[in-house]
Amino acid sequence: MGDNNNVVETGSLRTAVVTGGTSGIGLAIVERLVTLGYRVYFCARSTESVREVEDRFRNEGASIEGSTVDVANSTDIDSWVASISEKEEAIAAVINNAGTNGGGELSDISDEAWNRILSTNLNSVFYLTRALSRASLIPDFGRIVNVASTAGKQGIAFATPYSASKHAVIGFTKSLAKEVAPRGITVNAVCPGYVETPMAQRVREGYAKHYKKTESEILEAFSSKIPMGRYSTPEEVAGMVTYLLSDDAASITGQALNVCGGLGNY
Repeated sequence: MGDNNNVVETGSLRTAVVTGGTSGIGLAIVERLVTLGYRVYFCARSTESVREVEDRFRNEGASIEGSTVDVANSTDIDSWVASISEKEEAIAAVINNAGTNGGGELSDISDEAWNRILSTNLNSVFYLTRALSRASLIPDFGRIVNVASTAGKQGIAFATPYSASKHAVIGFTKSLAKEVAPRGITVNAVCPGYVETPMAQRVREGYAKHYKKTESEILEAFSSKIPMGRYSTPEEVAGMVTYLLSDDAASITGQALNVCGGLGNY
């Protein structure tokens, strides 16, 4: 990027790929990238949601294309990347954002739940990054950002599959960063804490049921653990993501950076 923009641009626009781009953090990232002038390819599982987001930004003049993809399915990912490769020679920014929550008492977690969470949160990162690499779409001086979690640095009660998946995303990030550093490619993880998103609402519902409390009580309990006293916003997380795409972040790689209001401090 910077003086190397010729290797990460197609035509006059930088290009980006975002998974899980129709709500919460992913939608905020898509919006920020569009504002910065990227051509954006994004995906989600809901065709209706994909069309709504695509129409919204196209009506605002953005260059954007959405696809219905199950990121936990390598065949879906490979097909999506193949379709992108027909239009693009390079993807400047890869944002692996898609994720899901889940957990409960360990003895109650089914194989299906464990595999669903690990596949969505971890395997998808591997599938997309591998597919783009095989298609030679990640250029020198490109950027890869994986959305992990502060739960990827510390354990969370009743969230073993989620926490395990996010720890693994951070490990994947650190390993790949060393592999591609000679090409000037950076690979980093962004670790949100509590962020006000539809997923956060589902998490509160789950904990309220487990602890037999109201959702308001759970929200108060969670917020009280955050030194800043509030949830982060999707836009604040998107700000960190887009910083890592910038020229100023060219020497930052292999890092897992928190956006959490002080909830985690390592």
